[in-house]
Amino acid sequence: MTATESATESATESAASVAPAADVSPRPAPGAAAPRTPLIARAAAELVGTAALVAIVVGSGIQAAELTDDVALQLLANSTATVFGLGVLIALLGPVSGAHFNPAVTLAEWWTARRGGAGVNARELAVYVPSQIVGAIAGAILADAMFGEPLVKWSQHDRSAGNLLLGEVVATAGLILLIFGLARTDRLRFAPVAVASYIGAAYWFTSSTSFANPAVTIGRAFTDTFAGIAPASVAGFIGVQLIGVVVGLALVAVIFMRGKSA
Repeated sequence: MTATESATESATESAASVAPAADVSPRPAPGAAAPRTPLIARAAAELVGTAALVAIVVGSGIQAAELTDDVALQLLANSTATVFGLGVLIALLGPVSGAHFNPAVTLAEWWTARRGGAGVNARELAVYVPSQIVGAIAGAILADAMFGEPLVKWSQHDRSAGNLLLGEVVATAGLILLIFGLARTDRLRFAPVAVASYIGAAYWFTSSTSFANPAVTIGRAFTDTFAGIAPASVAGFIGVQLIGVVVGLALVAVIFMRGKSA
């Protein structure tokens, strides 16, 4: 070995001794899907997100009713709070669980996954839906507690009229069309704004004020306040929401029909 080679080798060894060890942990190939969040974390996100959503809906309704007797202003305050709150929740928890907060959305995603699309499997469906329902009930109770209302008092707000049920079909079908249409066109990054905006609009253009969510419907039965729904009306609302899911998925299949390759 020459003097030059010896000096070079010594310099290399000295540099290696002071430089941090290189990260040799395996990395996913470019474009590969990242590992999914653990199911328990996704279930927690769905529970907390749905609870927060219902707390926003019920709490803003109570606040509005206390501040004014004008029903139009009450609905404006309620819908505005819901738009902003829902947008924030989707942006925050979407990367964790997909931010469904809604058994109708979860059921629709499970159905599309069964037919070869991306979405939750049966096990995840069985975890998401109870988490959403428990969260919705907890959110209603939390809102009542914050405003000094009875923690659980069944709503007396009857919503069984046929025109209200039709409104729920329209509201739910539109929501499913929006979410899965965004997914088909690879624009789910707009979901926080688009979904919140749609719900805010549907508060006003549907006769039912757009529940469009079986879990939220159940939760709102636990509060006898502005946003409540009588327990006797819950089954009818959930039934037509499921009809709305079918209509929404049918519209997605027709409007966003995939072309056949040559």
